[in-house]
Amino acid sequence: MTMCCARVTAFAYPVKQTGSLGESSPEAPSSWQFRGGLDRAVIGGLYVKRTFISAAAVLAFTAAGHADELADIQAQAKQLREQNQALMKRLSDIEKRQKALEAQQKQAAAVNPVDAMAADLPYKAAVKAPAAVSDDLCWHGVCLYGNFDMGVSYYSHSAPFNAMAGGPLVSTINTNTQAPSYAGVNANMMSTSFIGLRGKQEIADQLYAVFNLQTLFNPASGMNANGVGSVVQNNGLNQSGSAFANLANSFADSSKGGQMFNNVAYFGVSSPTYGTFTMGRQSALSSDLVVNYDALSGSNAWSLLTYEGATGGAGVTENRIYDNSYEYRLSIGPVRFAAQAQLANGGNSSTGLAYEGDVGFDYAGLSMDFVGGHIKDALSASPLSTSQVNQLTANQLGPSVIPGFTPGYAIPCSIGCVNGVISDNTAFSIGAKYTLGPWKFYAGYEHLQFANPSTPLFPGAFAQGGYNIGFVNNNRYFSDRNQNVFWAGVKYAVTPTFDVIGSYYGARQGFFTVGAGPATGAFYSTPGAGINAVNGTPFGSFGTNQALACAANGTLSPGCAGAIDMFSLAMDWRFARHVDLFAGVAYTTKSGGLANNFILTATNPNLAATYNTGNRVSVWDPGIGLRYQF
Repeated sequence: MTMCCARVTAFAYPVKQTGSLGESSPEAPSSWQFRGGLDRAVIGGLYVKRTFISAAAVLAFTAAGHADELADIQAQAKQLREQNQALMKRLSDIEKRQKALEAQQKQAAAVNPVDAMAADLPYKAAVKAPAAVSDDLCWHGVCLYGNFDMGVSYYSHSAPFNAMAGGPLVSTINTNTQAPSYAGVNANMMSTSFIGLRGKQEIADQLYAVFNLQTLFNPASGMNANGVGSVVQNNGLNQSGSAFANLANSFADSSKGGQMFNNVAYFGVSSPTYGTFTMGRQSALSSDLVVNYDALSGSNAWSLLTYEGATGGAGVTENRIYDNSYEYRLSIGPVRFAAQAQLANGGNSSTGLAYEGDVGFDYAGLSMDFVGGHIKDALSASPLSTSQVNQLTANQLGPSVIPGFTPGYAIPCSIGCVNGVISDNTAFSIGAKYTLGPWKFYAGYEHLQFANPSTPLFPGAFAQGGYNIGFVNNNRYFSDRNQNVFWAGVKYAVTPTFDVIGSYYGARQGFFTVGAGPATGAFYSTPGAGINAVNGTPFGSFGTNQALACAANGTLSPGCAGAIDMFSLAMDWRFARHVDLFAGVAYTTKSGGLANNFILTATNPNLAATYNTGNRVSVWDPGIGLRYQF
């Protein structure tokens, strides 16, 4: 009986082990025993051989598999190490970039945009309340920024509004300040209006290309600020003894001559480690000091330093901005250094060689800077007199003989000529600022020395903005003129959006001997060519004894000792983002040689006695306006 699906194996002979291993069974023939043993031996050998071969193959394949896996792991480990090194380098670069940006943001939070003339100042408003979200007009590192300032003013004495000047009204009283009061439009009172375009682009690791273009303008007329043009506009009109003196308007010499980019136009490279190098038209280091350490910095109406500009220009306002200039700035911890040079145009030009240096520091709320420099062929421009206009016209109509020149030399006046005093100036200034909670205290001092030029200029000399110097006085300072300027101010933040500002400005000039200017019929004078005679009408003639003339009347000569004092008070309320309301008033007095030839002085016999104030003239000027910054 068989089992379904069961496997049955049949043998020809019974296989049975009855003895010890290797012995034959007595129940099988001997041949079978031999053959069976052989078969078992062969089969067993083949089995063992195959087993060893299989085991060897398995071991071989296993070893090969492990070798491949090891190579893969080693490659992966190498790749991960390289990736880790790259990530560590990238992290280090990002951390450096983060520190640089944080430092820039801290610097930007401390600068007023209307302070606006240093080569790498960030120009963003500290006077505004910080915005929750940045709305700067920037694209790929290039930013459009600007400022508008306009309002109304009253002046106890003034000249008419000038559409060309950046400071369109005579804020500090000058030769053209007239007896009548003025009430009406005013612009650029708290700050000068401007439009600017600046950029900063990373060109290598921690190395940036920077540029800045900026133009100041008069928002009431839409004209670019042009102080030299405002002087030319009044040629023949500004004479204190003339019946036509009241036809002159509020001209003011300036470092802006109507250029397309009249304030700054520079570019360069900047590194957080190695400093900033820039080239082009840039503010002087002496101007940067005035900007940073004046409580009412930028105010044409209420800051003597801003309106007259001479302090920032080492004695001459036209040198508050340098052409052909190169500047390097470096900060090492809390200490900063700067050096600047203006290269001369060469030839008969008022753009002469100038150089300045600065050292400053910041520590525990205190900031200080020290600036010194020297300027050659500095130009102070004023309008031509009526006789000078006539003389210049005759020269241009036909051949004329100019002393020292070949007959037939015509003086060029491409877009206008001015009367110019040329000097070599040396200046040293110091500024300080201290912050204590809501209080900010400001103070500064500058010493100025004026001397006759070592390289005199000649008629037709080239001035900024395309103007020429028709009459050149190279002999104003027969002896050196020394002047000291000093100021102090305070700003108190009543609230985060409301400031009250008070400031005092003073200047003192020592007596100096005034050299003889161009003789009658001449167009220029040479250094050291005689002393100016003083006509003391109605006090009599003093000849060349200028000291005696000044003792009799302190305004008879520009070389008499003189003084300027200004007291200012202003408020600024930032009632909305980008927009603030401001108001202020200043009271200014001038006396002695610094009031020489003024219409309002007693030396002018054409004015009623009620306006004659002897050796002293004064003005006060309240005003109010709006400012928009972006």
